[in-house]
Amino acid sequence: MSLDLAPPSKSNDRILAVDDSPDNLFLIEAILAEEGYEVDCKSDGSSALASIQTDPPHLVLLDVMMPGIDGYEVTRRIRTNPHLPFIPILLITAHDHSSVVEGLDAGADDFIRKPVEVDELLARVRSLLRLKHSIDQQMEMSRQREDFVSRLTHDLRTPLVAADRMLNLFLQGVLGDISPTMQEAITSMINSNQNLLQMVNTLLEVYRYEAGRKTLTFSSFDLGKLIQEVIQELTPLSQDKELSIKFNPTEDCLTDSPIIIGDPLEIRRVVTNLVGNSLKFTDMGAVEIRLHRTEIPLDPKNPEKGVILEVEDTGIGIPPEDQSLIFERFRQGNNKRSGSGLGLHLVSRIVEAHRGTINVQSQIGHGSLFTVCLPVNQE
Repeated sequence: MSLDLAPPSKSNDRILAVDDSPDNLFLIEAILAEEGYEVDCKSDGSSALASIQTDPPHLVLLDVMMPGIDGYEVTRRIRTNPHLPFIPILLITAHDHSSVVEGLDAGADDFIRKPVEVDELLARVRSLLRLKHSIDQQMEMSRQREDFVSRLTHDLRTPLVAADRMLNLFLQGVLGDISPTMQEAITSMINSNQNLLQMVNTLLEVYRYEAGRKTLTFSSFDLGKLIQEVIQELTPLSQDKELSIKFNPTEDCLTDSPIIIGDPLEIRRVVTNLVGNSLKFTDMGAVEIRLHRTEIPLDPKNPEKGVILEVEDTGIGIPPEDQSLIFERFRQGNNKRSGSGLGLHLVSRIVEAHRGTINVQSQIGHGSLFTVCLPVNQE
């Protein structure tokens, strides 16, 4: 009979063990190191948080009762840190059911009671590491998919722009005379190509936001003036449909137009999309744009100055079941005029990036009201 003295297989998983008891840390480190895990030990919550911030581990084993920052607070801080990847947290507790509930509510993924049994500890560690690897793999696949779509949409723009220029040359007669029938066909092709180009541009912007690659350029600008410029750009569309666009700022906004800090190009995209949508889904009546100042209770003790932009139409309205989903990606309405389902999603991402809110109220046959609330100062 031979005795296998080969060391355990090495693992790439790194585990952070946090406990104010040196004896407990020694025991946990010995158990995990025997299985080939890399173990880092910390004796208090502050040093554990600093270590996690600098070099996030694959798993945290966390004692609940520690002086200073206890395990619950460490858990909450990990879960509320948007810059950290997903890290499974295994709480180690000697207390009753209520402490387990508090730990899970704080964001822990599992718990184990003291005194720790070796087999149970290893089983829970393996389970949480499988969860970690599964989520990491899904996030990587999602990142690769978004990167692919971003590259694809970026590459699609080149032939679409080239086709648009060529079709316009045909329409202008630069490449020779064309018959009225050909002129009508080319005009239709130009419109279709421009719709596709707009869709590709919107999709590209959506993925830039979702991949965290969108860079906003903040500056001070006159929101009222921006709205008037958008109205002027969309007036030909409203005239084609025999609709009117009304801009009705409150008296204080009329005499002293709000100057806000934001990305003027992105806010212009918000206003253009909302007003353009209202015109698209309205056959009779008008589109009214309202603007007024407000206070935003982001901090109840120190509310911020803000502005509210309202875009209301007399159009076909949005069914109640669609109103809660309308800002989600690729959520198209049931109406035949509905587009790709990206425009309002992009609008919501822009508003969110400006720390604002957007909501909709609508009634079938009586139109829709979109309300955007933006803080004046983005600092």
